[in-house]
Amino acid sequence: MIRTALSLALLATVPLAHAAPDLTTVSERSGFQATGRYNEVIKLCAAFQKAYPKAVRCIEFGRTPEGRPMLALAVSKSGALTAQAAKAKNLPVLLVQGGIHAGEIDGKDAGFLALRHALDGKIAGAALDRQVLLFVPVFNVDGHERFGPNNRPNQRGPVEMGWRVTAQNYNLNRDYLKADAPEMQSMLALVNQWDPLAYIDLHVTDGAKFEPDVSIQVEPVHGGDAALREAGTALRDNVIADLRQQGSDPKHFYISFAKTDEPQSGFVDEMSGARFSTGYFYLRNRFGMLVETHSWKDYPTRVKITYNTIVSVMDQVGKHGAEWRRTALAADARAAAMAGTDFPLSYKTTDRTQTIDFRGYEYKRVPSDVSGGTWTQYDETRPQLWKVPLRDEIVPDFMVKAPAGGYLVPAAQAAAVGTKLKQHGVAFKVLAAAPGKVNVEAFRATKTKLTPQSFEGHQMLAVEGAWDTEARDVGAGALFVPIAQPKARLVMTMLEPQGADSLLAWGMFNTAFERKEYMEEYVAEEVAREQLKDPAVAAAFKERLDNDPAFAKSSRARLEFFAQRHASWDERFNLYPVYRTDGKF
Repeated sequence: MIRTALSLALLATVPLAHAAPDLTTVSERSGFQATGRYNEVIKLCAAFQKAYPKAVRCIEFGRTPEGRPMLALAVSKSGALTAQAAKAKNLPVLLVQGGIHAGEIDGKDAGFLALRHALDGKIAGAALDRQVLLFVPVFNVDGHERFGPNNRPNQRGPVEMGWRVTAQNYNLNRDYLKADAPEMQSMLALVNQWDPLAYIDLHVTDGAKFEPDVSIQVEPVHGGDAALREAGTALRDNVIADLRQQGSDPKHFYISFAKTDEPQSGFVDEMSGARFSTGYFYLRNRFGMLVETHSWKDYPTRVKITYNTIVSVMDQVGKHGAEWRRTALAADARAAAMAGTDFPLSYKTTDRTQTIDFRGYEYKRVPSDVSGGTWTQYDETRPQLWKVPLRDEIVPDFMVKAPAGGYLVPAAQAAAVGTKLKQHGVAFKVLAAAPGKVNVEAFRATKTKLTPQSFEGHQMLAVEGAWDTEARDVGAGALFVPIAQPKARLVMTMLEPQGADSLLAWGMFNTAFERKEYMEEYVAEEVAREQLKDPAVAAAFKERLDNDPAFAKSSRARLEFFAQRHASWDERFNLYPVYRTDGKF
């Protein structure tokens, strides 16, 4: 209760008295105990445009599977209320997005409050004349309307809230690369149109009970363009410093124990993959920021922290946005010249460890007669300073070399791949005429592994193998995806087969790794005897028998040895149907 009173007192320091009644939220009117339904967003979007016709435009940028409008507010005192106008004026665009997980709804209520105060001139440094704020109050609209009091049992408030996933059961913060959900396709279209310099993704974390109240993670910091990493680090550190001055205890890493429910295991920072917002936008040479308020703080406290974060980011973009935008555009040019250079498909956290002071609570871990495991019990009345390990050194891991020319996608795969490339704004060319036999690099898998269960509607695939030079027949209708484009990093992330978020990994090409033709065993017996007349084949067969006990014991494997050497063997089996090329088409 002390925290609730303090949070409300903090919010009260920001003037509310002169706000037009129709621009306040259910949250404000309830003392930040409740949050409104989505019809409030629809009403406020129109009301803000009516109240500030020269500074706000209400935009519908998509429809959800259940038919609800997806809304954004474009806000600027510069007169630039369209993407074209923002580009013409060279203004940085800041996209602030709430409710991707609609139970974690702090961003919606904090965003409307910050927006009104910025328009009223009550926020020093909002600088709406030097930027365009694109505010999406709720990304997961259908999930927001799956409303109830018990949707987040490990979160304190609001009294009712939405649901984590969409009506189609997609987790949107696993969907940035694969873009299955109609909501994500609409969001990417908005991003392609406006090209935001920074994309702020507002969340509430799960986890244990402790005192730190928010984490701020930004990319590029660990990966991506070197100059943009410096700017990303400055953005992160400046926002953290602002929050600390406001009384928060922000962290630069995701506040989740290295081992679930074990405080003394400490923390391990990681680089997000392209399925996540922070792992996606740096591939476009733009900033992605993940904001995670702590779920055990009450709702007024979390709204205030989120409000402070939005205000800080607006201030940073107002001060540095023009310079950072120039850096981002220069990064685009550098990315377009990445041909032949090394690119990390993945990152890893090293074993380098430091011990940090972390403000937790006294706790005990006792045997549970219910679960049979260990139960961690926290005492929030007894703060305790923990000394715990932190591993936060992140370095490149699996490296690939960018092709000299780009990628060729055969016509049979062109429609599906082309659709995905368009969703991400990636440039490509449809070949009107058949190039014929082309020397390319082709990837053949030597080992494949499918996940036993689906994930986000996909049976994931991991492959081992290598690229090698081959002459392949390329027909009309194939796609050429040049590496010489600003989104070169995104192109490689999508099309390099061994990336964890590649189109291959998400199962787009699973049929290429399914064997379809077989040789009957009695035929294979005859084929084997004919092939054994060749001394080289006979020697290779004997070597396998002598050195591979599993092979020697398997009649199927032994016959397979000869089937693979027969002219009937499908040479396309385990061939990845995307090629690398040195040419330009």
